[in-house]
Amino acid sequence: MNQLPNDYQEIYLQKRILKNERFVASLEKLGFSKKAEEIKNDKSILIEEEFNPVKTWIEYINRLIGVLIGLFILLTVYRSLPLWKEDKLIPILSFASLVLVVFQAWIGSIVVSTNLLAWMITLHMLLALLLVCLLIYIHFRAHHLYKKISFRTEKPFRLFTILMIGFILMIVQIVLGTQVREEIDQIAFAMGNLLRGSWIESIGFTFLVHRSYSLLLLAIHVLFIYKIYKYSVRRSGIFKLSQLLIIVIAFEILTGVGMAYFAIPAFLQPVHLLFGSLIIGIQFLLLLNLKDQKKITIEN
Repeated sequence: MNQLPNDYQEIYLQKRILKNERFVASLEKLGFSKKAEEIKNDKSILIEEEFNPVKTWIEYINRLIGVLIGLFILLTVYRSLPLWKEDKLIPILSFASLVLVVFQAWIGSIVVSTNLLAWMITLHMLLALLLVCLLIYIHFRAHHLYKKISFRTEKPFRLFTILMIGFILMIVQIVLGTQVREEIDQIAFAMGNLLRGSWIESIGFTFLVHRSYSLLLLAIHVLFIYKIYKYSVRRSGIFKLSQLLIIVIAFEILTGVGMAYFAIPAFLQPVHLLFGSLIIGIQFLLLLNLKDQKKITIEN
């Protein structure tokens, strides 16, 4: 703290204003004039918080992890090039993931510079999930390049449909979750990050939908697990992934309950987010495997 200049808040505020002005100009060029106008008129963006070492370290570690992810994706692009003759889509998608992670890093910087602007958090999260699914697909496609597809389950069309419904509903649930997070951030700011126990009571209708919606998701996935248990080969990858999926969903619900009834403990927020992302990843990998099983059914 002593190493910061006395007017550090003003210095960093000016930098953020310049960055946001460039962002607004980009939105206007792309035709998003309404959103650009909203950012221009949002006075909360102009509030510079006092230096917080904990938040600073969290942000710094987040950026370091982002750099590592970028390096690993760069390595993925390099390792995918020899596969050009066998499957051109693998190196193309690998390069696309590199472009996406760079774009995601830029969006992340905008999220920070706009003081966690509501819709930007949702966009940032959805892009992260898209990147996860893209990388899973690249790995899956490369791994199965020379691998013969073998029988793993009956009724793959039915299983695929049930899980696809669960996958879509889970994405909607995550969007609802980001909106709840946005409301919590606004409430926390208004209360000066005090009285955490009263934050849940102040959240609107979105939280009630988000909470009740989890029961629907649980029911759909319990049905999916039942069908998997009924029709799938034991110890197969599909069977094991399905078991892992229901376990992660259970932990996701438990962390949500923990936040609702224990005054939103700070450490549970990223854990809840992590489990949600894992669910999407496992669902997507299962969908890819079930898609292969559908091919076997059609061929036979």
